[in-house]
Amino acid sequence: MSEFTLRTSNTATQTSVASSASSVSLIAANAQRRGLAIQNTSTAILYILIGGGTATATTAHSVQIPSNGYYEIPYGYTGAVSGIWASANGQANMTEFT
Repeated sequence: MSEFTLRTSNTATQTSVASSASSVSLIAANAQRRGLAIQNTSTAILYILIGGGTATATTAHSVQIPSNGYYEIPYGYTGAVSGIWASANGQANMTEFT
């Protein structure tokens, strides 16, 4: 049996990225990350690619976040996240927990 230790967080850092119809970096890799919440304030779908790289609306995305939708990156993921919107308006508001 393996032992699991919950890593708690006492720091939350907010950032925003303007929407774009081409792939953009939403957040860089961070080995200290405990969690990441993303709120899509756009009226368009935000397609995020967990793992970084170039996100697309067709095949290269992990999750679709609808207009005014919210998503939490899976616990323990510390890598990069990129995104692309169906049309450019609004932004992604993110809170990174470290």
